[in-house]
Amino acid sequence: MSTIDGSAVRKLVVACDAGMGSSVMLASQLKREFRKLPVLVEHHPVSAIPADADVVLCQAGLAARARAGAPGAVVVGFRMFLGDPHVAQVVAAVKQGGPVVGTAGG
Repeated sequence: MSTIDGSAVRKLVVACDAGMGSSVMLASQLKREFRKLPVLVEHHPVSAIPADADVVLCQAGLAARARAGAPGAVVVGFRMFLGDPHVAQVVAAVKQGGPVVGTAGG
């Protein structure tokens, strides 16, 4: 599993596949969370993750595809768009420092 210190994160991508809008809402929420930090939050399809992404958040079922498309990024898969502990850990690490650890599997 890959790791990055939260204080080093400059670009976080929320990646999706279905286009249902939930991932767009998560990206908007994260933009608000990080508005005072030098972190760019973007939303992209899992098939078009930018090469300069530091961290990719995506549904757990998309994690393998995200890793293949963004081999240099830390990929964190989550199960729920709201209240997921993996997302909360990423937010805390980016705000306060500490490791962002990629999740295993997919």
